[in-house]
Amino acid sequence: MTGTLYGVGVGPGDPELLTLKAVRIIRECDIIAIPGTDKDTCMAYKIVKQVFAAVEKKKVLSVAMPMTKDKSILEERHRKGAVMIEEYLQKGLKVAFLTLGDPTVYSTYIYIQRYILADGYTAEIINGIPSFCAAAARLKEGLAENAQQLHIIPGSYSIEDALTLSGTKVLMKTGRKLSEVKERLRTVKAKAVMVENCGMEQEKVYGSVEEIPEEAGYYSLIIVKQGEKE
Repeated sequence: MTGTLYGVGVGPGDPELLTLKAVRIIRECDIIAIPGTDKDTCMAYKIVKQVFAAVEKKKVLSVAMPMTKDKSILEERHRKGAVMIEEYLQKGLKVAFLTLGDPTVYSTYIYIQRYILADGYTAEIINGIPSFCAAAARLKEGLAENAQQLHIIPGSYSIEDALTLSGTKVLMKTGRKLSEVKERLRTVKAKAVMVENCGMEQEKVYGSVEEIPEEAGYYSLIIVKQGEKE
């Protein structure tokens, strides 16, 4: 009998937002897989540790993922990560792959799960609170009301056309392109607010385009409200 892989969303950063189901699955799993090389620097692992200290007694499988958009490199790493996990599934063990936010939103986990399922193994997704929902709560604002549309957009790619969409836009992973994103935001009639490290000790909120710095951490997202002035 083979084991099961669980993609576990641990939420955006606040350990109190880790779901009861996520904690149960992590407790029941034999192996903890992390998207990185070191558990001490893995944010998802550190969040879990604050709620479930006994996670340190479990074996950790480090699945390194390069910061690149090169598809061939990424496919190679995803395939390698799946093979690493399958070694434990073949032994009938349960593996929890930790991921920030929710595994279904711009998560490395999904790519690995595709290989796992294609190879005939069992995998499940344990939802976590998405960072944009936590950020909206932090701002005391709704993301979508009535017939208003909501668009989730990867900020590290071209956003020019996306900013013309109707409704609320959430720009995720703006990171290294933040300066370019700011210039684009100045050209549209909208209110833009950025939350950096939502739910973490280093959390910062920037209330307008002008307040947003030229550079920010990886865990930053921008909420753009159409037709609202700053």
